[in-house]
Amino acid sequence: MDWIEKAVREGKPALNEYEAKQLLADFGIPICREALVPDGETAVKAAREFGYPVVLKAAGERIQHKTELGAVALNLKAGKEVREESRRLLAIAGCDGLIVQEMVRGERELVCGLIRDAQFGPCVMFGLGGTLTEIVADVVFRVAPLSAADALEMMEEIRTAKVLQAFRGQAPVDREALAGILVAVGAIGSQFEEIREIDINPVKIRPDGSPVAVDALVALRSAAAVRP
Repeated sequence: MDWIEKAVREGKPALNEYEAKQLLADFGIPICREALVPDGETAVKAAREFGYPVVLKAAGERIQHKTELGAVALNLKAGKEVREESRRLLAIAGCDGLIVQEMVRGERELVCGLIRDAQFGPCVMFGLGGTLTEIVADVVFRVAPLSAADALEMMEEIRTAKVLQAFRGQAPVDREALAGILVAVGAIGSQFEEIREIDINPVKIRPDGSPVAVDALVALRSAAAVRP
């Protein structure tokens, strides 16, 4: 992608979240409905189109860990709330725009990602996601590229694999769709040496079992670190 190369040349540490998810979508990974907007009034217009409630986030390539920065506002139910949160988010250092997202229903959260290991190269990661990722540390890895069979095996290897089954009246996870996400992440890492890390957290599971990426980080390597 030209904008990946451009970001590396300019020394940017990462793509902004909107750009990251557009990359995922280009590889067939399902993403939530969202819009990148410059200000509060445009955010209100986007929220009306999606329908309330919505999520509002600060966007910028240097805003990589939004929760710690207070750069996310959830469950906004009216234009007044969107305007107020827009003013707050735009004041965060490094914020150069706003992302308006649909509120995705679903109680289960997974994580999919990629690291670039010095010995093995790009490795795909899968496990329990959301705020529990670092606390529970229930993740497994595979060297990329992956086959669908590899991805399905990874799902059985996490300790909390039962989360993929029917849950509180919600359907079992669509494992084929989830496998498609993992295979695609491996393909992205294999194709773009400029990418240092991918973190899709959370991948929310809708009540019908379908997975969707609602947050994503694509961190980049420096130009000097990328082989010519």
